[in-house]
Amino acid sequence: MPLEGPRPAGMNEPPEPDTGPSSAERRRAGARALGPVVAVVALGGAIGAAARYGASLLWPTPPGAFPWTTLTVNVVGCVVIGVFMVVISEVWAAHRLVRPFFGTGVLGGFTTFSTYAVDIRLLVGAGRPATGMAYLGLTLVAALASVWSAVWVTRRVVAWRQT
Repeated sequence: MPLEGPRPAGMNEPPEPDTGPSSAERRRAGARALGPVVAVVALGGAIGAAARYGASLLWPTPPGAFPWTTLTVNVVGCVVIGVFMVVISEVWAAHRLVRPFFGTGVLGGFTTFSTYAVDIRLLVGAGRPATGMAYLGLTLVAALASVWSAVWVTRRVVAWRQT
């Protein structure tokens, strides 16, 4: 049955043709925009992982020994990320690819949760569960304290230099 009476405004006109990009075109454009980010993260990750591997060659951990090298790498990485995040967020307006390159890539490749987890498993498997649990806790506390301290000190240094 046909509708009787006046129609609301806009009901008599045909729908506007959709002239915007299709969802496939938007996905392709998004992928092109993310391409440089993925590339710099990969490059930074390779650099960070190579540095971590170099540290393990310079200071190898004997089987069953406390993994000081991994602990040191993770703590140093946390200090650097603390300084970096203050500088990049509060001091320096960096290019949009600096944070993914250095923060996610280099420091993500340098620090290592996987080696940390394997080290704990190896210590427990070698009959040293207390050492493994101490390492687990020490790494967590040292990493959090390191990043927090680095942020705090960096903010103080920045404030002091600006006065």
